[in-house]
Amino acid sequence: MTNSDPLMLQEAREAPQVVQAQLERNREAASKLAQAIRERQPSFGVTVARGSSDHACTVLKYALETRLGLSVASAHPSVYTLYGSRLKLKGALVIAVSQSGASPDVVETLRMAREAGALTAALVNVEDSDLSRAAEFVLPLQAGQERAVAATKSFLASLTAFLPVLAELTGDQALRRSLELLPGVLERTLALEQEARERAEPYRYAESLIALGRGLNYGVAQEAALKLKETSGIHAESFSAAEFSHGPKRLVYEGVPLLAFTGTDEAGESARAAYRSLLDEGADLLALGSGAAPDPARWLRVPGGGHPLTDPVPAALAFYLFAAHLSLGRGLNPDAPPLLSKVTRTR
Repeated sequence: MTNSDPLMLQEAREAPQVVQAQLERNREAASKLAQAIRERQPSFGVTVARGSSDHACTVLKYALETRLGLSVASAHPSVYTLYGSRLKLKGALVIAVSQSGASPDVVETLRMAREAGALTAALVNVEDSDLSRAAEFVLPLQAGQERAVAATKSFLASLTAFLPVLAELTGDQALRRSLELLPGVLERTLALEQEARERAEPYRYAESLIALGRGLNYGVAQEAALKLKETSGIHAESFSAAEFSHGPKRLVYEGVPLLAFTGTDEAGESARAAYRSLLDEGADLLALGSGAAPDPARWLRVPGGGHPLTDPVPAALAFYLFAAHLSLGRGLNPDAPPLLSKVTRTR
């Protein structure tokens, strides 16, 4: 692989170094935020984000709800920025996630939350940003400059930035150990690039695709659908593996292919059972992730993160390799999606 490769691939390959830098540099910031959460005991959580960052928040929601018992909702920034409604957020933990920290609606919503008495934290890649200044606590993503329009390393960093806080709050030594080992796991995931390229080949002419996941991997499925639209122009949608059977499964009959994310969390076996059923019903399904496969012949097997909370990270990285090569195989440039730019500013 060379510097002539798309930026999307070059930056995805930086993931091990990004996670390592984040773990080393954010220790103090993570400890301070954990201490504030202990002292103030937020009664509920709210996330504020757009695009890929919002998909990272879906993973974070499952992590906070399953590990802390903290009910978490996703805020709609327009409620404040367009409708002018100030939410009652006193006693909340409000977490904003952004690569640039520049989108006015995310910044203004976090500022409103802080004024309302919420404990506010920003997970942001640009430390000198409006979002960082609006937050009480900042967890830098430490991803460095990201030039590709399609975010990769900053999304992966968004998945890991809050995990040291959770490890400290819960005393989860297995999670701490998993985080220490994660850079090495990501290195092993990068070794799958040729297989990811081969797995992408059959989808060169796909017009539609559905990404499935459940639990902690549902946010990765959401991100996959976005990236397939963004880099390959495929009409892709994401569904919970549980919700898919409530009507959308009709699309299996029409031959729409499925990309199914697997994992080792408590939802893993339920998801695999659903995927096995879909295969029995004739679905064109490729599984991607760790844990056990619904069908080993239709599986891009990814190294496990060593903990359910870290498993989504190598799964997302392997998908990025798949998506970039799918775009190239379709004769497209994943770095230059039509009509899109790196920073999107919304109100």
